[in-house]
Amino acid sequence: MKRYTITALVSNKSGVLTRISGLFARRGFNIESLCACTTENEALSRMTIVLNGDEYILAQLTKQLDKLIDVKKIALANEDESIYRELLLVKVSAPAQKRSQIIEIKDVYKAKIVDLSPETLILEITGEPNKLDGFIKVIEPYGILEMARTGTTALSRGEKCLNDLTDYNELI
Repeated sequence: MKRYTITALVSNKSGVLTRISGLFARRGFNIESLCACTTENEALSRMTIVLNGDEYILAQLTKQLDKLIDVKKIALANEDESIYRELLLVKVSAPAQKRSQIIEIKDVYKAKIVDLSPETLILEITGEPNKLDGFIKVIEPYGILEMARTGTTALSRGEKCLNDLTDYNELI
């Protein structure tokens, strides 16, 4: 099983996310990560979908996505030619005697403290998904109380743009 990242430009309207996630569910494919957001054009949203599978699964899903009327453009993110980022918020147990150790770890990973209470810290960290995985493993022994991850988002490096397709007015 290989990890694939699909980026798609879709219509920015109600029900699109449901139709796309339903497509995966009906075929029994699990979405490892899904990030959806508006773009520089209010008529379009960008979806970044991370899944595990083989080339056959990838081919089937991209063909099915391409058939959906609200999907305007699909691309497979190339690991060497793309930037991947994710955001993690994590609340950890931080009594006074352990707080300095947690702050040292935060500094190594370039995380930020976004909330401080007498017994907890909420840390924010952004980066590649494997960096966040590493941070979680290191901070876990201190007691993770809650955490939330945004899911992976990706953009291709350089001048290549997913939205280099047609006049946006033709998409609405």
